Amino acid sequence: AKLTHFEELEAWKACREVISWVRKITRQNFPKDYDLKDNMTEPLALPTRNLAEGFGRHHHGENIQYARISRGSLYEVWDDAISAKEDGYLTAEEFSEGVKKIETAITIVNGYIRYLNSLL
Repeated sequence: AKLTHFEELEAWKACREVISWVRKITRQNFPKDYDLKDNMTEPLALPTRNLAEGFGRHHHGENIQYARISRGSLYEVWDDAISAKEDGYLTAEEFSEGVKKIETAITIVNGYIRYLNSLL
């Protein structure tokens, strides 16, 4: 079945799960003046926004580039989560939950990139 809207993308849905996790932990755990709070929330929408923009380009090559940027943003969030754990703002359980969501999103985005490459 042909997808008609970016919200149907499994990669987009997986990235939304990461965004939900980040919003939850930054609101609950991080003090207002913690520098990683801004780091994790400012680029937060990028994984989904880039997938949406790439989908709207209707050119597989451009779509791939936006999906790659989305994947990079997921790795940024992962790196920030490591720092937040080291700084004592994430428990091991919270960190593990986030990493699982991030790894799942990366895997699905990689599959989407492979799919798009097969269309070139």
